[in-house]
Amino acid sequence: MASTQIAITTRDGSCRSFIFRPTSGGPWPAVLMCMDGVGIRPAMLEVAERLSTHGYYVLLPDLFYRSGDYEPMNATTVFTVPEQRKRLFEHFFGKAGLPNHMSDVKYFLDFLAAQPDVVPGPVGTTGYCMGGGVSLSAAGTYPDRIAAAASYHGGRLATDAPDSPHLKAATTSARVYVAGAIEDSSFPDEMKARLEAAYTGAKVPHLIETYQAKHGWVLRDFPIYDQAGADRHWQTLVDLMDATLKG
Repeated sequence: MASTQIAITTRDGSCRSFIFRPTSGGPWPAVLMCMDGVGIRPAMLEVAERLSTHGYYVLLPDLFYRSGDYEPMNATTVFTVPEQRKRLFEHFFGKAGLPNHMSDVKYFLDFLAAQPDVVPGPVGTTGYCMGGGVSLSAAGTYPDRIAAAASYHGGRLATDAPDSPHLKAATTSARVYVAGAIEDSSFPDEMKARLEAAYTGAKVPHLIETYQAKHGWVLRDFPIYDQAGADRHWQTLVDLMDATLKG
């Protein structure tokens, strides 16, 4: 595996990003990985690195770049310590948001399309927590450029908000996989049903599953990390990408 840190110029500035790719062979299919709400840190980088070992060129952008440079956040305290939570929601989430992310995705896709060691054509996307909504929304915003989209413990995927990801189902042509958790207030059963109805109505090939886990189970630095759920995540993610990008 070879990794590189780069900067991608977007409408709103310079987005630091990380590339992971196999050390030999190529070109490879590309996957845009959308980080969770704790930001770039070792646990997130490890997920991107591991995916690349399955034969993918993985781009992991820092979706919080509008907030400037920051030290890696602590997944065990950032949502529970009031001062840290306040800073996260005001300084980071407050400057992000799906409309800004969708603007960014165009630049990320353009970057991937320009790389000689990336297979030409549509790419895959995957996302975690906050990034799950980004992944699904991107598939509906850029349907001719994204062939597979996954979301793991993504929250607020089908709400009354005008930019809710489920509203992009009608313009989605990607194959979609969504994994929620049995203990996740941000993706309750009624929201799962609403998302299911949207994709079914739009005839989008999809599968939505609920894991026996808690929100955030994939990333190893969360207290509720679940080994069985993380393993299931890897199986479904690689199967989805292989079937659509290598098939």
